[in-house]
Amino acid sequence: MPRRSLLAATALLGSAAVLWAASPAPAAKAPAVPQRIVSINLCADQLVLALADRGQIAGLTKNATDREMSGEAAAARGIPLLSNSAEQILAIEPDLIIGMPASRSSALAALPQQDYRLLDLDTANSLDEIHTSIGQTAAAVGHPARGDALIARMQRELAGLPKPGQGRVAAYYQRRGYMTGTGTLIDELMARVGLVNLAGKLGKPPLSQLSLEEMVAAQPDFLIVESATDTVIDQGSEMLHHPALKDIPRISLPQAWTVCGSPAYTQAARSMADQIMRLGRKPS
Repeated sequence: MPRRSLLAATALLGSAAVLWAASPAPAAKAPAVPQRIVSINLCADQLVLALADRGQIAGLTKNATDREMSGEAAAARGIPLLSNSAEQILAIEPDLIIGMPASRSSALAALPQQDYRLLDLDTANSLDEIHTSIGQTAAAVGHPARGDALIARMQRELAGLPKPGQGRVAAYYQRRGYMTGTGTLIDELMARVGLVNLAGKLGKPPLSQLSLEEMVAAQPDFLIVESATDTVIDQGSEMLHHPALKDIPRISLPQAWTVCGSPAYTQAARSMADQIMRLGRKPS
């Protein structure tokens, strides 16, 4: 080879070597089954706990072990709890982040630009939407068959559920007079057991306040209350024990069963039906 050609070839090879060395290494692919899952939402916590292996879960929200807030609180014990801190998430180096939705998390927004795998779940306000969230979560954590099995179990638990409400009216009444309206999970639960939501009859939005006087005037057949307010525990719950409400039959449910669209839906539905039947059928 002529000397000039040899020098040109050597230069080209040297340039290619420099370009290769300067190019970033290809990003490592996330494993098919994630091993460092982080949940940044209370409702996502419960789905992750129900569907992932314990060893896959690297972090949950700070309320995950609160029995009044989470239907999976016992299962969450011993798992690291996060305080919506970007630094905590960064230290974990998660290979899957789940939230409702994860992409709008303020903690993630504060992180350096990194290609985290996210699962954005929609808020579930009906049984069908719960089933959708279960299927999406089960697939994302690498256990789709568990999702199918959980959905099938929930369907069995609801099979043949009676509607003892018989069209009677109920109000989901909370601390400080807040009432839950239509288009919500508790509204769907009421319909499932044959109750009519007072908020719908009054044309109220999904969340409104109804004074004690207004509730007495509306004369619902039932009040549905959080079991934590069965006794007076603070000023906010005191009004629920006013003498003017004492003659309205009560259905008591743990908030943990209704605050999220989760597998606890079936427990809430069955408990509501059982309590209505114990309180008595509609007078003929």
